[in-house]
Amino acid sequence: MTIPALQGLRVLEIGNLVAAPSAGRILADFGAEVIKLESLDGDPLREWGRPSPTGSSWWWHMQSRNKRLISVDLKTQEGRKLVHQLAQKCDVLIENLRPGRLNSWGLGYADLVEGNPGIIYVSISGYGLTGPYQDRPGFGHIAESMGGIRYVTGFPDMPPVRTGVSLGDEVAALQAVIGALMALYRRQVDPEHKGDYVDVALTESVLALTEAMLPEYLQEGVVQERTGNQLLRAAPSNIYPTQDGRWLAIGANSSKTFKSLMTLMDKPELAEEGGYATNTDRVAHVNQLDALISNWTTQRPLDKLLAQLHDAGVPAGAVMDARDIAEDPQFKAREMVVHVPGPGETKVGMTGVVPKLLHHGGHIHHAGGNIGEDTKDVLSHLLQLSEDEMKELERAGIIRG
Repeated sequence: MTIPALQGLRVLEIGNLVAAPSAGRILADFGAEVIKLESLDGDPLREWGRPSPTGSSWWWHMQSRNKRLISVDLKTQEGRKLVHQLAQKCDVLIENLRPGRLNSWGLGYADLVEGNPGIIYVSISGYGLTGPYQDRPGFGHIAESMGGIRYVTGFPDMPPVRTGVSLGDEVAALQAVIGALMALYRRQVDPEHKGDYVDVALTESVLALTEAMLPEYLQEGVVQERTGNQLLRAAPSNIYPTQDGRWLAIGANSSKTFKSLMTLMDKPELAEEGGYATNTDRVAHVNQLDALISNWTTQRPLDKLLAQLHDAGVPAGAVMDARDIAEDPQFKAREMVVHVPGPGETKVGMTGVVPKLLHHGGHIHHAGGNIGEDTKDVLSHLLQLSEDEMKELERAGIIRG
C-alpha cells in the first residue's frame, strides 16, 4: 500500500454532528491520525438517523471512520487539562463548538499557541469570529438560508426548500480542510511562519457557492429567483420525465451538444433557427424548449434514452436514489460503494473516499466504533499516563474508556 498523503499529521477533533467531524473524516481518510474527542455521553450524531445493531447511527459509523475515539469530560478542570496536553502534541485542532466555549475553558487559540506555536487551529462557527453576529449559535440550515442557497432552491410558485442533505455543514467542512492544508503548507515552506488560526463561517461557505447571484445584484440590481430544475443561465439543462416513470437529467447547453440533441429528436433545424440558435435564445425560450424535450422523453423508457443520448455525445444521467447508486457499475468501479470493518465482526457499508490520488490516496481502515474505545491507549501513548492514573480518572468520571 502506498503512503497516504497525510500520514504523520496528527489532528485533534473537538466537535459534534457534522461540520468539524466531516472535516476530520476527510483528513483521516488520507492518513492523518485524527483523535476525536467526545463527551462521556458521545456525539449526538450517534442518535441521528437509523440505528445500527450497536445502537449508534449508520451515519455515525461513516462519519467517524478511521478516527481514534476518546471520551473526556471537558466540564471538569482535570478533563480540560488532559485535552490541553493533547493539543500540545497535535498539528491541527478542528472545533465547531458554540463560539467562545473553548476560550472559556482555557482551550482557545491563545491558550494553546504559547506552548505549541505551530498549531493550526480551525474554528467552524455560524458567522465567523468577527462581526455583529459572531456570538450567535449557528446551524447548517440557517446558514443555507442566510447564505442565499435556500432562496434560489425550489420552484417559483413554492416556498424555498432545502437540498436534502446538510449542505451548509458539508461545504464548511471542505473549507476547513482547505484552510488547514493551506496553513500547513505555509508552515512547512516558511521557517518564519508558525501556525495559524483558520476561521470558517457556515454562512460564508454557503455564500461562496452562489456563483453570479451576488455580482448580478451588485452591478444590475437583479435578484435571482427560484427556477426549479432549470439552469438559470444556460439551456437546455433540466430533468425530464420518461415513459417508465423515471427522471432523466439532460445537459445540452453548448451549441454542439444542442445540435446533437435536436438531430436525435429529428428536429435538426431547431439548432439553426426557431429561436433556439444561441444559448441566449434558448434561455429566453426555455419553457417551450423544455416542453419539447419532455414530449420526446415521455415516449421512451429511461434505458433507451440513456443509450441514445450517450451514443450521440449528449451529457445525460438518471436521477438516482440510494438503491440506484449502490448498484451502479461506475460508482462500484470507483470504489464509492464500500463495506469496511465495523465493531466486532461486522461490515459497514458506506460512501468511499474522495478525491482519488494516484500515488498517495486515501483508504478506509475501519468504521467508527464505541464511545471512548481509544481513550486509554491515546492517553498512555501521548501523555504517558499509567494504568493506575487512568483508572482513577475513570472512577472520577473524567474519562470514559
